[in-house]
Amino acid sequence: MRLILRLLANAAALAVATFLLADIRLTAATTEGKVVTLLVVALIFGVVNAVVKPVFTLVTVPLLLVTLGLFLVVVNALMLLLTSWVSTRVDLGWSVDGFWTAVLGALVVSVVSFFLNAFVPDRRSDRRRA
Repeated sequence: MRLILRLLANAAALAVATFLLADIRLTAATTEGKVVTLLVVALIFGVVNAVVKPVFTLVTVPLLLVTLGLFLVVVNALMLLLTSWVSTRVDLGWSVDGFWTAVLGALVVSVVSFFLNAFVPDRRSDRRRA
């Protein structure tokens, strides 16, 4: 259940970024198509963040230390660009045009996801109740 809620939160965060930034495009014609596309893109984004991001973060530890963690914004932007690349390859109709759009999009997605995931129950809180 938590995974579904997190997927929905990521889809909503991606939808907000798509709505706010003109260079993040969603080309589905119908509302249903847009919702399905955003859910699939959120799934791709989740897999990219679970598989690629830890490896990339480990490789860039020196930059993260020098910038006191601010380089994570660039890492998140690159993950958004990778998600866009995969989405384009499977012809989903969602894309991010440009690095700086990805940086702004990553900031929007991070902030919105943070607030939405605050409402998703955590596994640790389930253990404390028992």
